[in-house]
Amino acid sequence: MEKALIAFAAALCVVAGCITGLMEGKVAIAAVDNVGKNPDAADKIQSMAIIGAAISETCAIYCLLVAFLIIFILGA
Repeated sequence: MEKALIAFAAALCVVAGCITGLMEGKVAIAAVDNVGKNPDAADKIQSMAIIGAAISETCAIYCLLVAFLIIFILGA
């Protein structure tokens, strides 16, 4: 039973990382849409989209790190 709970906790962390990836896709879609509407602001929109994606990527990295810690520290 304990192994199942450890696996479930690690799976939750991986799901959180996947959700982060989906939200980064939404950021990219919004950036492309706004550049299409306002091509003059493409530089500002691109830089803000890259910064937003980089900040949200840290959440996915932390989720992966926690999943590895759960598997290899608690699972051992």
